[in-house]
Amino acid sequence: MFINFNLFKAEANHTIKLAIPIVIGQLGIMLMGVADTIQVGHMRHLAKEAVGAAGIANGIYITIAIIGIIALQIVAPMISQAKASNDTQRINNLYRSAIKVAIFLSILIIVLIEIVSMNLHILKQKPIVEQLAKSYLNIIAFSAIPMLLFTAIKQLCDGLSQTKIAMQITLSAVLLNVLLNHVLINGIWFFPELGLNGAGIATLLARIYMMLGLYFYISKKSTFRKYLNKIENGKENLIKQILKIGIPSGLQGFFEIAVFSAAAIVVGQIGANELAAHQVAINPASVTYMMVSGLAAAGGIRVGGFLGSNDISGVKKAGTVSLLIGFAFMFFCFCLLYFFPKLISSFYINDVEVLPLAASLLSIAAFFQLSDGIQAVALGILRGIADVNIPTVVTLFAYWVVGFPIGYYLAFNKNMGVIGIWVGLSLGLTASAILLTWRFYYQVSKLQKKANIAIGLKK
Repeated sequence: MFINFNLFKAEANHTIKLAIPIVIGQLGIMLMGVADTIQVGHMRHLAKEAVGAAGIANGIYITIAIIGIIALQIVAPMISQAKASNDTQRINNLYRSAIKVAIFLSILIIVLIEIVSMNLHILKQKPIVEQLAKSYLNIIAFSAIPMLLFTAIKQLCDGLSQTKIAMQITLSAVLLNVLLNHVLINGIWFFPELGLNGAGIATLLARIYMMLGLYFYISKKSTFRKYLNKIENGKENLIKQILKIGIPSGLQGFFEIAVFSAAAIVVGQIGANELAAHQVAINPASVTYMMVSGLAAAGGIRVGGFLGSNDISGVKKAGTVSLLIGFAFMFFCFCLLYFFPKLISSFYINDVEVLPLAASLLSIAAFFQLSDGIQAVALGILRGIADVNIPTVVTLFAYWVVGFPIGYYLAFNKNMGVIGIWVGLSLGLTASAILLTWRFYYQVSKLQKKANIAIGLKK
């Protein structure tokens, strides 16, 4: 595909300007889990077990919570479309509907997490790892409420291209989380030494701070005032519409993250060193994924804005630019992970048995960065044109028919162990990237044909 750089330069500038605060904000959310893993990895007692427990608990939490997070992220493109049509009332109703959806989904998420927590024995982990994970998971489960409410409020900001404030609040929350971790994990001053549970409490408090900070900001800022007046018309229909588009979108994220969580469970059955190495390696890979998902959200907003203006060529251009930027960013991440795996792994743990294995896994993770970036952005721009059902089936197929079965086969039938699991995951991401990219351009061609027919009828 040949691209005229000058033609796409302006769109690239718009996308990057919109994406950077969202990307940094997404990174900030993920960094809380990373901070927990790093800081408990340097605990005085049970550090290796705590790293494995934190990885399992955070994996369960984000696997379930991602449904609500991504479900709410479809609101920003909808607000962008309404903004392009100068529909203030619709923006108002979308914001209030998103708040209600966030409350509903956060309660559902807590219930699901608690059900999983009560049945952690099914995962067949070591008793101490299971005990630590259960206690930590029960604490961070309740952070779903402030996190989803923050995400809902953030959609108003993102949809109106006011993305910097959420980024600033998120970054300050990460710093707060690190400070609270240090105090509560290790027992500084008059605080008791709470270990892994201290990290859970720190994360909960940091997410409450995020929610309150963003809410009070938009309540006081004149830019948002006209969108905060109570207007009831059409709200219930919008709630149904958000759920109708959002739940399949959330399942897309669920299928991907669930396969990595399932991989962690399988790896945990192989051995404690393998599990710790897996959790160490998955953290930077998860960080890059969350960052590129921020770009995907920005791409969805840009695509949604062009769709709201009935500019199909703009939809194609915005989607293509987002894919190219995503590829370029993940190529940079590939270089970091491939050339510095030992250095990155050493940030997480110092165990001499775990460190070399973690570095090997990071080298594999470097290669699937490219596929992961493309598929994540493709999902984002597909959400921007409200195409969610077929992409959901694609993700289910790629991760659970291709990725996980092949990884399991290589791990146990070919005796490749944890390396085999990661090779399978890479193949699943590649399949997803190819199919979803094709899907976007296929849908754009259909939209263009409809637009041409409409123009012909007018003539």
